[in-house]
Amino acid sequence: MFTEPDKKITASESLLSFINGILKRWWLFVIIGLLSGIAGIFYASKQKITYQSTLTFALDGGDGGDLSGAASLASQFGLNIGAGSNAVFAGDNILEIMKSRRMVEQTLLSIDTFDNKPFTFIQYFLNQNKNSNSKTSKTIDISFPAGQPRSTFTYQQDSILYNTYNTFAKSYINADKPDRKYNIYEVNVTNPNEKFTKDFTDRLVSATNDFYISICTQKSKQTLDILEQRVDTMKRKVNSTIGSRAEIQDVNLNPAFSAAEVPILKQQANLQVYSGAYAEMFKDLEIARYQYLKQIPLMQIIDAANYPMKKIKVSKLKTAVEFSFVACFITLLVLWIIYLFKLKND
Repeated sequence: MFTEPDKKITASESLLSFINGILKRWWLFVIIGLLSGIAGIFYASKQKITYQSTLTFALDGGDGGDLSGAASLASQFGLNIGAGSNAVFAGDNILEIMKSRRMVEQTLLSIDTFDNKPFTFIQYFLNQNKNSNSKTSKTIDISFPAGQPRSTFTYQQDSILYNTYNTFAKSYINADKPDRKYNIYEVNVTNPNEKFTKDFTDRLVSATNDFYISICTQKSKQTLDILEQRVDTMKRKVNSTIGSRAEIQDVNLNPAFSAAEVPILKQQANLQVYSGAYAEMFKDLEIARYQYLKQIPLMQIIDAANYPMKKIKVSKLKTAVEFSFVACFITLLVLWIIYLFKLKND
């Protein structure tokens, strides 16, 4: 194929000999390039059109303000809402939460309507791929019916759900911050079904927002819940004391002895204590409510994932060029290895 190699020739002469051999057989690369290009065109024509959603949102992590008062208030009930409780979940961390296993699986198991029938997202996704993916085809008999509790899943269902989560997190979901200077985030989801793309994006963002709010306000919510219970209890005690005092007064009208007034005085003293405690607790409750509301983060949707979605279609020309280039490069590499092998053995 090439000029007979000579062990005494230099490396530059050897390379020149190889290049001359390649140039003499340019027709081989033309044929391989054309055939590979045709294969690329055929491959591109068989690829499905996919749709990509784009949702952008701004994030306000909530204003905890001066937490010293709230921390002191919480400590009265055995809680600690140390300052910076939102810091762990602030900013870019919401992107990792959005792509987490918990959020993606929760969205995959939520129910939507496709072709006028209720499906879980994972079931519809498996149905989409049952003919194009041999691995999926073997497991399509394992279904995820709408309404099945997560706690009743079999090991096989858990395995498929986990594998599907990995596929989505790596290939179909992209959550990023386009400009590092601004607190604006972008979420993209791709799928061959336009409705699936939009609805999955909306559900994923909604689930992330709910979880994000729950985490950021969990400790303040605990304080608020305990205070509400204490205030309700104290209010019942005040009402009960007022009723008891009235009953005693009705029984002891015009008492002949001063001792008959003792129960009334006791109830009066209890009423004053309970009323004072109720007033303080009610004030603390309002402070706790205010603090809780301040710590609620705000996810404001800027551009929703609306129709029409962006179409992603494989370019036939680009694919043909890529196939041709790769095939020619592999051919060149193989010929170079053959040439080196002959050079070594001669």
